[in-house]
Amino acid sequence: MRLPAHTDIEVDEAPPLQRFLRVAIVTETYPPEVNGVARTIACLVEGLRARNHAVQLVRPRQLKGEQSDGDDERFHEVLMRGLPIPRYPHLRMGVASKKSLVNLWTLRRPDIVHIATEGPMGWSALQAASYLKLPICSDFRTNFHAYSKHYGVGWLHKPIMVYLRKFHNKTQCTMVPDAGLRQQLDELGFKGVSVVARGVDTALFNPLRRSAALRESWGAGADDPVVLHVGRLAAEKNLATLAEAFEAFRQVQPRARLVLVGDGPARKQLQERLPEAIFAGMRHGEDLAAHYASADAFIFPSITETFGNVTPEAMASGLAVLAYDYAAASQLIKPGHNGLLAPFGNGPEFLNQAAELAREPAALRAMGQAARLTAEAQSWAGIVANVENIYAAVIDGRALPAAPARADIAAAQPGC
Repeated sequence: MRLPAHTDIEVDEAPPLQRFLRVAIVTETYPPEVNGVARTIACLVEGLRARNHAVQLVRPRQLKGEQSDGDDERFHEVLMRGLPIPRYPHLRMGVASKKSLVNLWTLRRPDIVHIATEGPMGWSALQAASYLKLPICSDFRTNFHAYSKHYGVGWLHKPIMVYLRKFHNKTQCTMVPDAGLRQQLDELGFKGVSVVARGVDTALFNPLRRSAALRESWGAGADDPVVLHVGRLAAEKNLATLAEAFEAFRQVQPRARLVLVGDGPARKQLQERLPEAIFAGMRHGEDLAAHYASADAFIFPSITETFGNVTPEAMASGLAVLAYDYAAASQLIKPGHNGLLAPFGNGPEFLNQAAELAREPAALRAMGQAARLTAEAQSWAGIVANVENIYAAVIDGRALPAAPARADIAAAQPGC
């Protein structure tokens, strides 16, 4: 099975449940595809297997002729036909019929079906699991309804939300990564919403991966600040604000460099706007981690995230982060201690905070060190245990467990 290197699962922190669970996980993205959902699902699969549960992974075939990586008592991978997603050609949309999944789960009946994505494969899985009267939980992971306005189809916002509400309300639990999103979905009529945080791989994303040679290739001297952005170069990432924020940063630090990791339809336009920026393209694994660690600050102006995995990855890499006050940033950042926040959607204040980020190099380094400590407290073991408890409650028809109390993570000691 292909999983990200250097995962930080530690099963000793939370003893496995006595009961053995057979879990079917349905997802339309998985490594080696590079995105937050794929990485998160891979860590969940590894964590469940490490805790002695059996996992059946249903996903699209990513390459022609690709074969399943495993078929044993603890792991069974089922590959379905996949089609490219419009505007996201590096991702696949699963094509699986209700009938095929009914047949699969009749022969290998799971205790629970976990639907990670709401695309066509997810809908077929929902129909099949409902037909077989299997317990179902789901994830709300991507703001498709918010993305619509960035592609000239804002009129689809309401129909998409109607579909998502219908989809998730047919499951017994919808997992979201933070309390703010849970409140939003509660107000929109979603039922059974439960908070499950996300972890970060602190072995992979680590300040020790800082590379002087990589910085030199960017034209950055030892004392020249490097601002990093990691993510898809697309309209929904609010890249105009990124450009303006870097310009505000550079007014204070004229020798600053901007590095963008990722690709997408907005790359050409952004290169014209920022001709001196370094466009590093797609990066993976240790190479990606070195790009994080070799920067000095992380600016992330997106306003369409459900969580934003790049925020804890940057913090684990020892970077002070500037982001809007929502999703992962609102959970993890204590302004002035390990990063900076701007009120959600307030562009002028975001630019002010970018200038503030540049003002004191010593303070920038101190925030980066504090950010690393915050990231070290985000253990995957506790997160997998929380998912386990949700599975058990859904299977037994009990009330969903409350989310673990959130400690003051900005001051937490390492826990991974």
